[in-house]
Amino acid sequence: MNYQLIIIGGGPAGYTAAETAGKAGLSVLLIEKQNLGGVCLNEGCIPTKTLLYSAKTYDGAKQASKYAVSASEVSFDLPKMIARKTKVVRKLVLGVKAKLTANNVTIVTGEAQIIDKNHVRCADETYTCENLILCTGSETFVPPIPGVETVNYWTHREALTSKELPESLIVVGGGVIGMEFASFFNSLGVAVTVIEMMDEILGGMDRELSGLLRADYAKRGIKFLLSTKVTAMAQTTDGTLPGDTVQGVEVSYEHAEGTGSVTAQQLLMSVGRRPVTKGYGLENLHLQLTERGHIKVNEQMQSSVPGVYVCGDLTGFSLLAHTAVREAEVAVHAILEKDDAMSYRAIPGVVYTNPEIAGVGQTEESLQAKGIAYRVVKLPMAYSGRFVAENEGVNGVCKVLFAETDDRVLGAHVLGNPASEIITLATMAIEMEMTAAAWKKIVFPHPTVSEIFRETL
Repeated sequence: MNYQLIIIGGGPAGYTAAETAGKAGLSVLLIEKQNLGGVCLNEGCIPTKTLLYSAKTYDGAKQASKYAVSASEVSFDLPKMIARKTKVVRKLVLGVKAKLTANNVTIVTGEAQIIDKNHVRCADETYTCENLILCTGSETFVPPIPGVETVNYWTHREALTSKELPESLIVVGGGVIGMEFASFFNSLGVAVTVIEMMDEILGGMDRELSGLLRADYAKRGIKFLLSTKVTAMAQTTDGTLPGDTVQGVEVSYEHAEGTGSVTAQQLLMSVGRRPVTKGYGLENLHLQLTERGHIKVNEQMQSSVPGVYVCGDLTGFSLLAHTAVREAEVAVHAILEKDDAMSYRAIPGVVYTNPEIAGVGQTEESLQAKGIAYRVVKLPMAYSGRFVAENEGVNGVCKVLFAETDDRVLGAHVLGNPASEIITLATMAIEMEMTAAAWKKIVFPHPTVSEIFRETL
């Protein structure tokens, strides 16, 4: 069968490309080996945020007295949380399928095998295409730590489906995924230890705000081992856990002060993710790679092979769903010969802990490394009346970075709820290369937490 466009992978990049192309009238085939929505919708972004909202609601109920509300005997039901998460995911997957069907996208479930740039096989059928978009996403990376193969560890997938809470949890990796799960389990009363090889959690985010978030969670009982390398893992039933028959995990480590070990009932591996490049014939395309081994693409997301486009995690630019969505739009616009180009100037990043932390554009660290002169305006979130009204006894920080030469907005970073919702305002300012004076001309509704940005201008 012949198609104008074949897309491999049905995650945010894949289904966005399919919908955009189908809406434009192209004949489109989307091949997905598992579930529409990919990792993000089925076992990543959406399910984690669903569970985190339950934990946030539980936290709020326990602290209701701060707002003159009585809520006695507050409790939670983990199996029901998991059931609700499953219901939310199912509903959204059906929504994605409905949108694709409405735009005449043909969906095939199975493993794709690339023959060449114009031919793709799935099951016993070979399909022909004029253009090919690769959106195969990423997978959990588990480093070859001695003993890891003998340990019953969790990845994000198991952590999202377990209906029983461990009494204690070790999280290896203090990045976004690790900290979100640490936040969730800490809220539900689990004793959490985070081991991070870097000297601060959330590498890539604003260092100062990351440190403030870590300090906040340390007060809530999370133990952090920073600048710490995991050297070995082993299953244990040595009685260091409640009851000799309870299996646990012992994690050995080393840092500047020497060696040590920590034991917990459960282990969560959250070191990072890597693009999926094997198992579907990618090597048959002979695509040019970057120095870091990622597929090289231009501003239109086109690879070194004409007619082959690459979007999402496979590009290695940004393993974020919202980046993938925009890349997919750009790729389809290139196929349609519409003028468009991908910009990475303002890609927001969010960590959905409680409080949230969000940032976009440059950080102080990145500007210093590049030798770019800047000025920083840093304000407590208490400058926003709405924040004070809704966050009794809670601190937060907003930091905005401006170019010293022309006062353009270069970066913005927020610690405090709802950072995820207001960061878009800064994203737009950075992408549009607005100066402080131009941004200040925008009318902000009052009272809103977003007004904190206006206070920095």
